[in-house]
Amino acid sequence: MRLRSVYLGVGAHLPDNVVTNDDIALRVDTSDQWVVERTGIRERRVAAVGEKTSDLAIAAARAALDRAECAPSDIDLIVLATATPDLTFPATAARVQAALGVAQGAAFDVAAVCSGFIFALATADNFLVRGQAKRALVIGAETFSRIVDWEDRATCVLFGDGAGAVVLEAQPEAEANGRGLIATHIRTDGRFHDLLYVDGGPSETGTVGKLRMQGNAVFRQAVEHISGAMVETCAAAGVPLSDIDWFVPHQANQRILDGVARRLSLDPAKIVSTVAHHGNTSAASVPLALNEAVRDGRVRRGDLVLMEALGGGLTWGAALMRV
Repeated sequence: MRLRSVYLGVGAHLPDNVVTNDDIALRVDTSDQWVVERTGIRERRVAAVGEKTSDLAIAAARAALDRAECAPSDIDLIVLATATPDLTFPATAARVQAALGVAQGAAFDVAAVCSGFIFALATADNFLVRGQAKRALVIGAETFSRIVDWEDRATCVLFGDGAGAVVLEAQPEAEANGRGLIATHIRTDGRFHDLLYVDGGPSETGTVGKLRMQGNAVFRQAVEHISGAMVETCAAAGVPLSDIDWFVPHQANQRILDGVARRLSLDPAKIVSTVAHHGNTSAASVPLALNEAVRDGRVRRGDLVLMEALGGGLTWGAALMRV
């Protein structure tokens, strides 16, 4: 019996603290106009003092469980994508598992930065379709405000904090009626490590470090690799890009979203963009955008949704799902 990872629900959580471009302009030499013209970002959320990645992840997970009409006892796999874990170890997923009251199965983190949620989806999908888990909670959660250099105007304006989560269930393909994850595509090329990284870590420096990025080079790589991942994923599924109902990309920068749309001749009206009020929330951005599009009624049951991302590593990937 062949199984399919079927989407049951999505949830999200954002910190209360809204930081506008004008707020950042009080700290570094920038302006609202400068940031909006170059990134499309107008504001972002920043975690409060003492508010951890796990706190955001737990809230998003609870919202997803409610939407999916599932109890913690229904979950036997948690895959949490983050580049900003609470601690070096144990995994932040373990803290989430305990807080939710999930007493069975496995919980672990995935580190693929902004591509993390796509990597986590692909990982959970492999467990589910092989019958090694029944229901999975896939989470993207970040507190990037903790690793941003707030004196670097080129990067501090880009990032925000937040979390999003989806619940997936293994169902026989015959009963899924075409719904669920259809194809995933993930890639890493470590030769581009120095384009986007954090200059610290327990093994190399013994410090947390700050985010460093070569913005123009990342832009070029993002447009090329995200476009390629989208094409390859659709080709593997035998689905033309023109059949996709909604594109839910990583919310890195509006210019990247527009660049991919031009490269693939996509209808901009089909692209879900939340970058203006979320900023770049790394692994949280795709589920945050999906949650918004589901809540406002754009994404409906039966729609074909293509999710895609690129992050440090470099990592990139895409996932095609019928919701």
